[in-house]
Amino acid sequence: MLQFLIRRSATLLLVLFGVSVITFGLMFVTPGDPAETIMRQQMGGQSPSEEAVEEFRQEHGLDDPLPIQYVNWLADVATGDLRESYFQETKVSTMILNRAIPTLELAVAGIVVAVAISIPAGIISAIHQGQPPDYLSQFGALLGISMPNFWLGYLLIIMFSVHLDIFPVAGVGGLDHLVLPALTLGTGMAAIITRLMRSSMLEVLDEEYIQTAHSKGLRERIVVYKHALRNALIPVITIIGLQFGYVLNGAVVIEIVFQRPGLGNLLIQSIFSRDYPVVQGVVLVIGAIFVFTNFAVDITYRFVDPRISFEGGNQ
Repeated sequence: MLQFLIRRSATLLLVLFGVSVITFGLMFVTPGDPAETIMRQQMGGQSPSEEAVEEFRQEHGLDDPLPIQYVNWLADVATGDLRESYFQETKVSTMILNRAIPTLELAVAGIVVAVAISIPAGIISAIHQGQPPDYLSQFGALLGISMPNFWLGYLLIIMFSVHLDIFPVAGVGGLDHLVLPALTLGTGMAAIITRLMRSSMLEVLDEEYIQTAHSKGLRERIVVYKHALRNALIPVITIIGLQFGYVLNGAVVIEIVFQRPGLGNLLIQSIFSRDYPVVQGVVLVIGAIFVFTNFAVDITYRFVDPRISFEGGNQ
């Protein structure tokens, strides 16, 4: 177990290093002079003088070669300093912390919705293969995959906010502000997990030990939930963990539709204004969450199925 943790920790550091290189590099390969662009925005669209642009470059180290800029930025990041926004005298870490809570609330709520829908639907579909519940479940999964998130979001707003006046249209606040965004975000993921849960369950139900359990006269409920479900959940847990990263990406769109002040909104605003430190900080944090989630998924395997070994690379 210890060797596994050390290997995976080393891998995590390499992945985060790659994320930092890509994140830093992409912002500087976009066309145009970033210093002039930022100065123009700060001056309300007026053209800045060459002296002002040069002073901005020197102040923020933009006149250094790109590798030097990257090393300096990485050194700051290593000490926990994500620098300050170009447009606000606020630390990027503070801005991210202020915006992270609405995004994490939305991501967790979306996953809860997805799991609550998909696991029972997948199990029922597998148990009743080729019957109406199976067809209904597969139709719902196909519908969920086919619907774009933003379209479903607007549909839910029109139905439950405008016509029925049950939930608020936008913003953050109580639980009622979270219901529609979570349903919008969780539906697409639920469709994917439902199909995976169904196929995984069918595969396990066809195993010999399940047939043996049936031959012993065990009740169907015990065979399904005690013997089959645990093994069927292993690939599903992997997908749920991997989907968490995609949920964060999907939250960008959902936050715009429902006007939630989260990391997605902050990232979009910063990209358009070329606020490099904020963009780099947000992408790096989201990348780190994605990487650590995968790490947590690997650890979870051990608790779901104790037969899995971490030693000798045999997990």
